[in-house]
Amino acid sequence: MKHKFRHRFLPFVVAAALVNPAARAQTTGLPGLGDGEVISLGEERQLGDRIARELYRDPDYLEDPVLDEYIQLLWAPLIRAAAARGELSPELQERFAWRILLGRDRSVNAFALPGGYLGVHLGLIAVVGSHDELASVLAHELSHVSQRHIARGMSEQSRSTPLLIGAMILGALAASKNPQGAQALIVGGQAAAIQSQLRYSRDMEREADRVGYGILVDAGYDPRGFVGMFGKLQQAAGLNDNGAFPYLRSHPLTSERIADMQARQQLNTPAAVPAPDMAQALMSARARVLSQNTPDALKAWIQEAEQPSPQEGPALRAGKLYAGTLAYLQQRNIAAAERSLQALREFVKKSVPTDLPTLQTSASPLALSVGRWMSLLSAEVAMKQDRFEAVLQHLLPGGALPDLPRPELMAVAQAVQRMPQHALQADITGQLRQRVLVAPHDAQAWNLLASLLFTQGQNLAGLRAEAEAQVARLDWEGALDRFRAAQELAKRSQLKAADHIEASIVDTRLREVQARWRQMQAQFPTAR
Repeated sequence: MKHKFRHRFLPFVVAAALVNPAARAQTTGLPGLGDGEVISLGEERQLGDRIARELYRDPDYLEDPVLDEYIQLLWAPLIRAAAARGELSPELQERFAWRILLGRDRSVNAFALPGGYLGVHLGLIAVVGSHDELASVLAHELSHVSQRHIARGMSEQSRSTPLLIGAMILGALAASKNPQGAQALIVGGQAAAIQSQLRYSRDMEREADRVGYGILVDAGYDPRGFVGMFGKLQQAAGLNDNGAFPYLRSHPLTSERIADMQARQQLNTPAAVPAPDMAQALMSARARVLSQNTPDALKAWIQEAEQPSPQEGPALRAGKLYAGTLAYLQQRNIAAAERSLQALREFVKKSVPTDLPTLQTSASPLALSVGRWMSLLSAEVAMKQDRFEAVLQHLLPGGALPDLPRPELMAVAQAVQRMPQHALQADITGQLRQRVLVAPHDAQAWNLLASLLFTQGQNLAGLRAEAEAQVARLDWEGALDRFRAAQELAKRSQLKAADHIEASIVDTRLREVQARWRQMQAQFPTAR
C-alpha cells in the first residue's frame, strides 16, 4: 500500500486488531504499558530503517537546509536534557538513528517511528508562535522514543513478524487521515482489542506529556510552550474535542492535556511573558510557503506581504514579508523578490532592538538570530540570479572562511561549485569532508561533495560520495549501483596514489552495503 508522508502515525490502532498485545508491568519503574523486551534495540532500529526508507522516497519528503538546521538547533538541547535526566540511556543514543524528517504537509502534526526516527510536518512549524511551542512537540515525541512506547506496544509474536508490523505501520501512515477507519475496524469484529489498545495509547500519550514536560523545562525552554501548543492543536482539530466518542481516540482529549500542563506549571516559578518571536516568525513563514506553493497560494502570500494590516505586530509583519519574498522566488519573479527582500531588510532594521535576545535556552542565540535567517534568504535570492559571488558576500562577510554551519556550508558549496577554479573550492571540499565524517547520514552534504569532486576531476571519489548519499537515504540498491560504477572506473583507470586508497574504501563499503541489503531482504522479503 502506498503511504503518504503527510499522514498521522497511528500504528497502535492497526496493531491492536492484528496482534492483540498484552500489557505487563515493567521491572524498570516505568508504568505497566507493555514489555519493552519484546523487541530488541537492534530489531526496532531495523524496523525503523524499513519505514524511513519509504519516507525518504515519498514526494512529500523535504530536504531544506534552513528548516533542517532550525529543527536541529531546538532538538539538541532536548537530547542533552533527556540524557542528563536519565531518560535516554547511552545505548539508546548510540543504537537509534535520531533523525528528523520534514514533510510538505499543511496538517499540524509530528510523529515518532521505531528506531529513533521522527517526522515533522511543515504545517506544525507554520502555526507555532514561539521556539518553546515547537520544542514542546519535539520533547513529547522524543519521550515516545526514550520510553520505547513502540516496543512496549508489541506482543511476543511480533519478534517473528517484523514484516507484518512494518506493513501495519506503513498502512497506518496511509490510512490515518480517514477518521472512519477505527470505527470500521470496530464494526468489523475487533471491538474489544481495539478499545483496549486505544486506552493503551492514551496512557502512552499521557506519559509522553509528563516526561516531555520535564525534558522541556530542563532544556531551558519556557514550559508554557506546552499549553500554547495544545491550544493550537485544539484549534487545528476543529470538532475533535466536541466530546463525541472519546473512547475511539488514540490520544487523550486536548482539553485534558491542557489542564494537566497548566497544573504542572503552577509548580514552576512564573516567567515573564515572552516577547513576540521574530526569528520563529520567519521560519514559520518559510514553512508556510514550502508547504503551500501552488500558484494560488503563492499569490495569497504575496498579497498578504503587500497589504499590511494595522493590527500586525512586528513579528507577524516580518513573517509576511519573508513569505512574500520566498513566494516571488518560487514564481521566479526575481525583480519583485529583490524589492520584497529590501523591504524586509528595512523593516527588520527598524523593528528589532540590537540587544533583544532571540532565545533563552541552551541553544545559541546567535544561531537562531533574525540576522542569520536574513543572510541566508539574501544568499538564496542571489543564488536564483546566478550571482554566486554575491552569495559568498552575504555568507562570508569580510571574505574570511570560518568553519561554516550547515546551511551556510550548503549554500557556499553550491556557489563555488558553479565557479570552476574558485580559490575556495578546496577549502569548502575539506569542510564537506569533515561534515560527512561527523554526520555520515547527511545525504545533501554527500551529494554536494560529489558535485565538487567531479568539478575537480576526482571522479572515483565523486562516485563514492554519490553512493554514500544513497546509503544515507537507505536506498541500498542505488548505493550498490554507484559503488559498482566506482569499482568499474577503478579497474579501467590509471589510478593515482590517493585513488588507490579511495578504491580500497569503495571495495569495503560495497561489501558492507551488500550485507545490509541481504539482511533487509531476509527480514523484509518484499523490500525493493
